[in-house]
Amino acid sequence: MEKNKLSTRDQLKTYFEKGKYPTQSQFSDLIDSLTLKEDVMTNKETAILANILASLDNGYIDYSSSQVGTLQFPIAISSRDEEDQEITIGNTSYRMEKRYFLGSEPYTIKVKKISGEELGENEYYSLIYQINQNFTINKFFGNNLPAIPDGFELGTLEGKRLSIQIVKQNLGRKVNIVNTSIRFINKTGVLIQYRAEAGSWGDIYRSEDTVTDHYDIGDFLYLYYNVDLRKTEQSIVCKVYDTDNEGLLMTGYLNAGQNNQNSWGGGVINKIRNIRIECDYGDIIPQDPGNNWT
Repeated sequence: MEKNKLSTRDQLKTYFEKGKYPTQSQFSDLIDSLTLKEDVMTNKETAILANILASLDNGYIDYSSSQVGTLQFPIAISSRDEEDQEITIGNTSYRMEKRYFLGSEPYTIKVKKISGEELGENEYYSLIYQINQNFTINKFFGNNLPAIPDGFELGTLEGKRLSIQIVKQNLGRKVNIVNTSIRFINKTGVLIQYRAEAGSWGDIYRSEDTVTDHYDIGDFLYLYYNVDLRKTEQSIVCKVYDTDNEGLLMTGYLNAGQNNQNSWGGGVINKIRNIRIECDYGDIIPQDPGNNWT
């Protein structure tokens, strides 16, 4: 067979019809038509495959890591129609790598057992990931901070792209966890979610009470809200109080007729351990666009 000119499937099948005895040349045709483990694709073949993958509707992960030594950070991706797929993130030396998921959405991502940690006295691993492209979740681990346990859920992917970055950082001192208790009261008839964010720390969107585990190197909180008000003429006002003294800390405004996504909560909460969020229908005070009112 002429080099690089492969037989068709139908032609190969004729070699093995009942009563026929395939020749050495025909067996060679069959073997040359297969892709074997040791085969290395040419640049052209790789580009063709990349273009095919880009047209798929499957989800995928973009990930990178730097200065993490021998750290191995495996994740398991659960899909609707395939067995769990495991991808291990090692040291990529700042290079971004991409892997496609085998199954169909929804994709749920869990961390598996981490190994190979190498940290100095004031060093920590910074995990930064996105399960929704509108916001980022941050978390430190290692050293005196709790490890990320086997089975820890990053969440269910919203969209197609999961982004993960892991970096080792020397913070110059020990980092400690501080907690703020958040009580959430929704007095409306629609689903409202809130998200807390601090220095080098971020949480998922929630609609229930929670306790943060942010860090003393960034002991302040921002709040953001999600609520779809496209089908209502009533706006919503979310007020945040210091539960210990009932002082009003800040006010966030959510506009009627809009899909309020990642809307700013209206200010900063500094070193306060107990807060209460109360959301109720109310009038919006005309201000600059973007829900960035104080």
